[in-house]
Amino acid sequence: MKKIALITGITGQDGSFLAEFLIEKGYEVHGIIRRSSSFNTARIEHLYLDEWVRDMKKDRLVNLHYGDMTDSSSLIRIIQMVQPDEIYNLAAQSHVKVSFDVPEYTAESDAVGTLRMLEAIRILGLEQKTKIYQASTSELYGKVQEVPQKETTPFYPRSPYGVAKQYGFWITKNYRESYDMFAVNGILFNHESERRGETFVTRKITLAVSRIAQGLQDKLYLGNLDSLRDWGYAKDYVECMWMILQHDVPEDFVIATGEMHTVREFCDLAFKEAGITLRWEGEGVDEKGIDIATERVLVEVDPKYFRPCEVEQLLGDPTKARTLLGWNPTKTSFPELVKIMVNHDMKFVRKIHLKSAL
Repeated sequence: MKKIALITGITGQDGSFLAEFLIEKGYEVHGIIRRSSSFNTARIEHLYLDEWVRDMKKDRLVNLHYGDMTDSSSLIRIIQMVQPDEIYNLAAQSHVKVSFDVPEYTAESDAVGTLRMLEAIRILGLEQKTKIYQASTSELYGKVQEVPQKETTPFYPRSPYGVAKQYGFWITKNYRESYDMFAVNGILFNHESERRGETFVTRKITLAVSRIAQGLQDKLYLGNLDSLRDWGYAKDYVECMWMILQHDVPEDFVIATGEMHTVREFCDLAFKEAGITLRWEGEGVDEKGIDIATERVLVEVDPKYFRPCEVEQLLGDPTKARTLLGWNPTKTSFPELVKIMVNHDMKFVRKIHLKSAL
């Protein structure tokens, strides 16, 4: 019997990597997508073959269902129909800065959405059948109370996103303890990839570097260059999500590399990968990244990218995941991650430019 997995947020970076991983493991994979007038399934198009596949005698690799984290009835209907062995709740309004603009929607999808999912399982009487993985976040730690942050570190979220995710964390724990459900939190620190959304700082950097290197963009504007983050590769992190659900007992885990780097370091490595070496001059809003070879200013700070409430540093301690699950947090090193992203975006930008030139 094939195991059945249901992924919310399947069209996102993590959802697409997780779907591929579970298909390789022999799962029957289902995903929930929101109805939109334009398709937003680019990351899973290679998995989602439309109706015409029947004529080509091919099997569809993932099954998609219309639903929304803000709509209980759709969640109950889909879970009842799919009868999943495992649910991975990855759906969220996941952009920290945007959460200050849409705080109410962020709470509806990220906080109450998690409750709706857990309650749907309880209403359907699947407490003993279905295991639930809740995507938690390092933003829970916000104004960090200790370094590095581990499972026992107190939370201090600094954004509507972090606060909503804190509710998601505790309601998952509460349902685990109240109803004996296998419901767990994976507290993921920053995880990036070539599939990262283009408004996230790492992908914004690698795309800009690729455009600058190909003469299609003049400058890159960034916010706080001193922000310290624990950056890992999303493809490695989804494997750990699966491992957490295979563990004998339901427990919460920090998923991180245990290394910290600044936005400036990420910039340096990305430009170097494209054959450009930067020199940094000035401080604060006046700091600039200058191309050593041409003396051109390529990076500038723009205060509009500062957050109302800044998280200065995040550093996770992956000891528990490493020892209890046998997970390797640095399978892909930080320089390798930057290299993967820049190499992808150099080709991606070239392709887009050629298309627009036709």
